[in-house]
Amino acid sequence: MDYNTKNYTEQGGDKTVIAGTLEIKEGATVTGLPSSFTPAENQAPSVAEDITSLVADFNALLLKLQTAGLMEAD
Repeated sequence: MDYNTKNYTEQGGDKTVIAGTLEIKEGATVTGLPSSFTPAENQAPSVAEDITSLVADFNALLLKLQTAGLMEAD
């Protein structure tokens, strides 16, 4: 009887292949992964009283997302 598994660690333990779903439960941690995530600068809640001010607040948010690398620049 042949058995093929989607997830396995190669002999020697230097490589693990995940071809199925990797589920990380709440409270679990993952260490050692490089991260290039940079949070965007805080955007205060808008207190705009007209469309022009609201557009300015929205554009400020877009710029912060672009600067943080979370959104492609124009």
